Amino acid sequence: SRQRFRCYDKHAAVVVTVFVLVLAVMIIGAAAALHKFLPKGTKEVKTPDTQSTEISDDTQTSQNGSDVAEPAVDPLDEQAAQLVSGMSLEDKVAQMFVITPEALTGYTSVTAAGDTTKTAYESRPVGGLIYMADNLLSTEQTTEMLTNMQNIAMERTGLPAFLSVDEEGGTVARVAANEAFGVTNVGNMSDIGAAGDAQKAYDAGVTIGTYLKQLGFNVDYAPVADVLTNPGNTAIGTRSFGSDASMVADMVTKELEGLSSQGVFGAVKHFPGQGGVSGDSHDGAVTLDKSLEELMQTELVPFQKAVENGVSFVMVGHISVPQVVGDNTPASLSQMMVSNVLREQLGYQGIVITDAMNMGAITGTYMILMPQDYETAYNGLLQAVQDGTITEERIDESVERIVKVKLQMQ
Repeated sequence: SRQRFRCYDKHAAVVVTVFVLVLAVMIIGAAAALHKFLPKGTKEVKTPDTQSTEISDDTQTSQNGSDVAEPAVDPLDEQAAQLVSGMSLEDKVAQMFVITPEALTGYTSVTAAGDTTKTAYESRPVGGLIYMADNLLSTEQTTEMLTNMQNIAMERTGLPAFLSVDEEGGTVARVAANEAFGVTNVGNMSDIGAAGDAQKAYDAGVTIGTYLKQLGFNVDYAPVADVLTNPGNTAIGTRSFGSDASMVADMVTKELEGLSSQGVFGAVKHFPGQGGVSGDSHDGAVTLDKSLEELMQTELVPFQKAVENGVSFVMVGHISVPQVVGDNTPASLSQMMVSNVLREQLGYQGIVITDAMNMGAITGTYMILMPQDYETAYNGLLQAVQDGTITEERIDESVERIVKVKLQMQ
């Protein structure tokens, strides 16, 4: 194995944190494991996604209107449910996390997937891994690492792992920013948006998807669907296609199509939209002072179109929307924003994934949710099921969504 110890760069440590696959899981786990530490009088965060509503297929009636046909059943739904029914509780809980290879192995730097990775994954077959710049040294090294990792996952679970990366282009490019890979950086999305040609967004998706797929990645945390309504927003800035919601929606949809054409799943971010805030959720709480009606007219337009076009991943940001939620709970911890708005209002039934859970917007208020301690998060969720705080059936709902997407990769 070529895994080796290195000291983390402080900046990378902030960014390279554990991601939590399916928003519901992280909140459930943290609340269940650590609710006793909440200050007296503190209202516990409600579990999101407990009221998600299935989208009904259009029904057909007979000529006399008395008979209603049964909705068609998606074969992938049935296959996913069957596979999940054969999993242990421990495996199902592990599938709900996307973490760094360092969190999986306990090493301070990982650039290969060898015996240590295999042993760790056999014990905890997580849903996926997120790789950062320090993990990616060259084409040969990255391809070998990801190929080995995927083989380990297939051997252990019979399902592929989500091998993911932040590759937006421009300033956020873990691969294209490294000259060792020799690939084209597609540039800032703001420039593509300014050109006003959605074909350029599609081409960017194809370019990114092509080199990511060749390396072995299957999930990209892009495109950015934030509408830049606040020109002073430096956290999003040139990462956004622009300030026109309709144009951003078209660009986002086209980039997703470009990624998909190469076999890479895109994840639109940062729901419900971070382009109108002035702060940066990496550093502290950020607030979007808009009503749901206002959000539907601007911020949510790109997300709505992405949902209508079948996006499989939506990343929820740490943005407070007090006019909608009623308090300053970040969207990433809000049942209202995830279950009521994203699932019911927008009709989204795919995978929800949180933004990095150690950002200042979360750790500044919810220290118990810092997932740098993956063991605590995993065991907290497992204990929550075992002591009856949540049902195993609720876990199954989330894992079936995850498995369904994985089946589409095979």
